[in-house]
Amino acid sequence: MGVIGWQILQVALGWEIYERTHSALALGLVGLATALPVVILALPAGDLADRMDRKRILVWAQAAFIAAGFALAALSYWRGPVALVYAVLLARGAAQAFNNPARQALLPQLVPTDVFGNAVTWASSAFQAAAVIGPGIGGIIIAVEGGATGAYVISSVLTVVYLWTLIEIRGEAGPLANSTGAAGTLPSRPKERMTLESLAAGLRFVRETKVILAAITLDLFAVLLGGATALLPIFAKDILHVGPDGLGWLRAAPSVGALLVAVAIAHRPTMSRTGVTLLLSVTGFGIATVVFGLSRSFWLSMMMLFILGALDGISMIIRSTLVQVRTPDEMRGRVSAVNSVFVDMSNELGGFESGALAALVGPVAAVVAGGVGTLVVVGSVAAAWPELRKLGPLAPVVQDEGLIAADD
Repeated sequence: MGVIGWQILQVALGWEIYERTHSALALGLVGLATALPVVILALPAGDLADRMDRKRILVWAQAAFIAAGFALAALSYWRGPVALVYAVLLARGAAQAFNNPARQALLPQLVPTDVFGNAVTWASSAFQAAAVIGPGIGGIIIAVEGGATGAYVISSVLTVVYLWTLIEIRGEAGPLANSTGAAGTLPSRPKERMTLESLAAGLRFVRETKVILAAITLDLFAVLLGGATALLPIFAKDILHVGPDGLGWLRAAPSVGALLVAVAIAHRPTMSRTGVTLLLSVTGFGIATVVFGLSRSFWLSMMMLFILGALDGISMIIRSTLVQVRTPDEMRGRVSAVNSVFVDMSNELGGFESGALAALVGPVAAVVAGGVGTLVVVGSVAAAWPELRKLGPLAPVVQDEGLIAADD
């Protein structure tokens, strides 16, 4: 429900901002306002996720999301200044900075090691199913109502439902939960003060674990350059001429592709050549982005977004599983925070980059250039980190002291 609400909110934001400003840069600023707090607060948020009850952090973050949704509804209804919309997004981004590492670090506490990869795949399937439903609902609400206010309200109501289900979660589970393999308890950490050294521990771990660094760097720059979704309101309104309901389906198309791929992966044996699969999927992502940018057909654009989403889904499953199974639990919050910075920088700052570039050279040239840039990034990462090309099946690395990350 929370993801459906977030997807509805994104469609409403994109449509309303472009309707009121007719500016590609204004669309890009949505991503910047969302990502900036995540980048600034990521390290302390990750350290907090390794010190506090992760579920409690999630509860407070969701409460902030609900408040932000109702604030956006009020601004939409009374036609408040666009600057205030960005202020609300900055506040929501601050909550997201704490939400992301706590959410990512909580899952391994709830799932046994031997099925964790499969659990990530099914979680991705549920996420993508919600991401299919949300944009469609959002587009229909805007088309029927003639505005975005109702979409913001429904987004917040759905987040309330998610918050209630989150509160109902009881207990810890899986043996991946701590470095000794014991199930049912959180690993204890020394109650040392938060220091610069503890804050930087996640960065240091990622830097020293070459295969994780390669995977999230690939994701960062590929999506940063190749992200076309921030410009979908422009394509829907001015290029494909399909209106808000068409925008909803365009936003849903990548998630349909990712959902089908996730379900297929969940029913197949573990990947044997994970690194090569990751590199090929991002290569296809770049090619599909170029074709989408050049397309003037709604159905061809939908097909490219479907393919783009399917390939991005493969990348997301591999990266998410790799980060979690190669990281000890006492480090998982901080490493997840670093991963969140990379993810949000790629998604949200990618939206800002696309909007700023589109304002200079036009939306078509911006998307095509981004797709070409993605292909360059794939070649560069493959050359710089041969460890990624050699990566085989994803599995925790276990030594005498317990589950630790391998320095591949």
